[in-house]
Parts: sequence; structure tokens; C-alpha cells
Amino acid sequence: MPVEAIRLVRKMRGGAQAHLLECADGHFYVVKFLNNPQHRRILINEWIASVFLNYLQISAPAAAIVNLSAEFLESNPEVHIQLGTRHLGVEPGWHFGSRYPGDPAKVMVYDFLPDLLLDKVVNVAEFLGVLAFDKWMGNADARQSIFFRARLRQWSPSPAEQSPRAGFVAHMMDHGYVFDGPHWIFPDSPLQGLYFRPSVYQHVRSWDDFQPWLDRVVHFPEEVVDEAQKQIPPHWLAEDAAALEAMLAKLMSRRKRVPDLIRESRRGRVNPFPEWK
Repeated sequence: MPVEAIRLVRKMRGGAQAHLLECADGHFYVVKFLNNPQHRRILINEWIASVFLNYLQISAPAAAIVNLSAEFLESNPEVHIQLGTRHLGVEPGWHFGSRYPGDPAKVMVYDFLPDLLLDKVVNVAEFLGVLAFDKWMGNADARQSIFFRARLRQWSPSPAEQSPRAGFVAHMMDHGYVFDGPHWIFPDSPLQGLYFRPSVYQHVRSWDDFQPWLDRVVHFPEEVVDEAQKQIPPHWLAEDAAALEAMLAKLMSRRKRVPDLIRESRRGRVNPFPEWK
């Protein structure tokens, strides 16, 4: 069931013109609207990516369908899309929400960490897993991530490393441009999907460093794809149901190409894996 938007917190940066909203379930969500400037398909891309990342066990914000009622929009005229000098109203109904990691008045979220701190992020190895994901999904955007401080007991990937102390956690986010955004194609290139901070790749020595995520991508189950499709609201799809089916069939046929796509990254202008011989 969708969650109800109850309060506008602020507008967010970015081409989709998302807004941060408080919802009735007690959480805050970065909400992308159905009639966003990038395309209606962006919401479908975000939903599919969220389901897939959850299966792959790569840290990402929880997703939700957020309902914006006509009453909410009438009482919050600041919720709109800016097209040049023109304001475009947001349509009432169901939109895509990406959960913010806590109360924005209390939790600081960072788009950037210096290398000294980046290397200490508890789940920094997941940048290798999400690279396999991005190559497979044809993510035409650079890898986007946010960082926040949390108690590491709930985030450490290894039970032996669990600690009550606080540290930085990365969340992989902003997946509107998987499948090349609204185009639903797979434009492969060596630089595609790479994070702009090369230090996250400096410890790569072999294919083993991409595990277990690489095997999960190569053997990705059809059932998870079906689950993601069934969860998409029909009005998000509109006339695109057949196009989505064809695109996802092509996606599944690409699974075993992912190691080759990662290997191609080493042949770009700059090799992101200098220690991988």
C-alpha cells in the first residue's frame, strides 16, 4: 500500500526535481513525480533497481510508493516542477519515494567524503558489487552514493566486525538512468557506472573482489524480475508494458556479459583497477 505524504521538507537538487517529503508512516522520502521532467519511465527504472539491489544485498534506500493527495498538493503549492519560468503542477496520485536515512533535522547526509574517510566506510566493498549492477543495467549516469553516520552493529557486512560504535555507511542511490533513462537501451562504454572517486577500486586484485555480487548478477533469477514487474503501478506503465517486457528480456540475456563489461573498464582512458594484474 502507498504511504501518504503529509509535509514538504524541501526541494532536492537534480534533473528529476525530486522533493523531500515527510510521510504518514513516520519516515521521510525523496519523491520523484510521475510527470517529472526526465520522463515517466524514470519511476519504473527506480522501482526495478530498488528490487534488484535488495536481492543483490547492496545497500540502498528503501523504496515506497508515495501518494500525493489533491488536498496535500493544494495546501503545499511549493510542490511543483519548474520548467524555465513556468510552474508545472504535480499530478495527484502515486509517485516513487526513496527513503531518507532518518529525520533530516537530525541526520546529516553527505554526497562526498574525503579519501581518508571513504576508505573507512563500513560497506565500501559494495562499490564493486554496484559496479557489476551498473554494467548489467546499462546505467548511463555516473555512480551516485550518499553517506551518513550510523551505529555499525546493524550495517557491518561481517558479524565478526559488528561494533556499537558509529561510523559512515554508503547508500547507492539515484537509479533513474539505468536502461539509459527513458530510452530503455543498453549503451555500453568503459567508463559507464564508475564512481568518480577511484580510491574505492584501489584494493581490487582479482575477480574474487567482486564476489558475491558478480555471481548473483550472472545467475540473477527470473522470479525477482517477475516480482519487480508485478509491483509497478499500472498507470506508471501506461502504454509501455510490451516495451518493458522486451527490455527486461534483453536485460536477462546480458547477465553473462557482465564480467566482459567490467574487463572493458580496464581498457578505458584510465584503468580504475591499477593493482589488478
